Amino acid sequence: MIDRYSLKGMKGIWSREEKYKKWLLVELAVIEARGVLGEIPSDVYEEIRKRASFDAREIEKLETSLRHDLLAFVKNVQGYIGDYAGYFHYGLTSYDVEDPALSLLIQDASDILIGDIKSLVSVLRKRAREFKDTIMVGRTHGVHAEPITFGFKLCVWMDEMERNLERMRMVKEELRVGKISGACGTYPILSPEVEKTALERLGLKQAPVSTQVLQRDRHAHYLSVLAIVASSLEYFATQIRLMQQTERGEVREPFVTGQRGSSAMPHKQNPVLSERICGLARVVRSNALTAMENIALWDERDISHSSVERIIIPDSTILLDYMLNEFKYIGENLEVSGKRMYENLEMTGGVVFSQRVRLALIEKGMLPDDAYTIVQSAAFRSGDEHRSFRDILMKEEKIRKYLSSEEIDACLDNGRILENISRILERCGI
Repeated sequence: MIDRYSLKGMKGIWSREEKYKKWLLVELAVIEARGVLGEIPSDVYEEIRKRASFDAREIEKLETSLRHDLLAFVKNVQGYIGDYAGYFHYGLTSYDVEDPALSLLIQDASDILIGDIKSLVSVLRKRAREFKDTIMVGRTHGVHAEPITFGFKLCVWMDEMERNLERMRMVKEELRVGKISGACGTYPILSPEVEKTALERLGLKQAPVSTQVLQRDRHAHYLSVLAIVASSLEYFATQIRLMQQTERGEVREPFVTGQRGSSAMPHKQNPVLSERICGLARVVRSNALTAMENIALWDERDISHSSVERIIIPDSTILLDYMLNEFKYIGENLEVSGKRMYENLEMTGGVVFSQRVRLALIEKGMLPDDAYTIVQSAAFRSGDEHRSFRDILMKEEKIRKYLSSEEIDACLDNGRILENISRILERCGI
């Protein structure tokens, strides 16, 4: 991933150096397991552990001739351990090392993402509490519907991110797995006991069965969860983009001193951060599809997934880390205009309460279809004639036959909505 969308911590996890460190951890865990199980002298592991090292630049040079990165790594490390080289990589195939190492890297990346999501949930909870009584119009199909509050909208986002947090925890656990079962997964050289012992020392679980590789449905699930989280962020960012439209003007992304919104028009303050998140979400989703295409390998394995995973797993975790931090910044610094929200709510003259008027008429004995027709007519007149919905209701004889002025006013009151929203937010811990 390009530096523009990479944060230091996550990018470091996917560095070549870190990959070699994880490979070495796996190789050493196998040697330690063999020693614990009495397959090799007990002092071999400690001696190799003290000597083992690698030179990333030398590995790259070796790879140019060997055309195999894992063998280049093995040859480089064996040069450091001298007489003990025969114990290193004994009985292993490449993915006995690479798959457990990849699982370890995914664990590290997932820890960062889980921390990011927790931080974003905290921000959303704080701001939902701040705006729990800031009334605004709810919209369906882009059209005014019923009143809500901005705190309610943020609570919906927070609840979605809490589900994403649980998804990340579960899929992280699913990927806490490894295999050290040989060329076709049948333990031709090393035993299941060596595998189990080595993986335990790495903090990984033993796959019940595998071929030469861990089956890629696990990785496809992982990338799918990342895509869901990214899509949630796109949903929130899209909401901000809509609310920042000039015609609405309800929120505004942070805009720092000296920032420019347009190279041509000085007045512009564009929601560029939210737009960026929407764009990057498309990349993460496309990577999830590619991960699904990695599932169908030939027989007990082929290498078609390997080149793909070098791109899609690092890129998806790096991008999502960036997106989560970017949206956290937006959430913390979002400018909110409660005044404009109220003005937009009032723009349609009270027709957003049409449902309550219709139901009140039904409760008083009017036929449901008649109630719908007469209230719809009043609502359309309110818009066409630019008159308040209340005034039209008060002057409509068919309505006044059923509802008093006090009952109409009760239908047009925000109090019940605010009370209901308060209960919902309380239920969500706000």
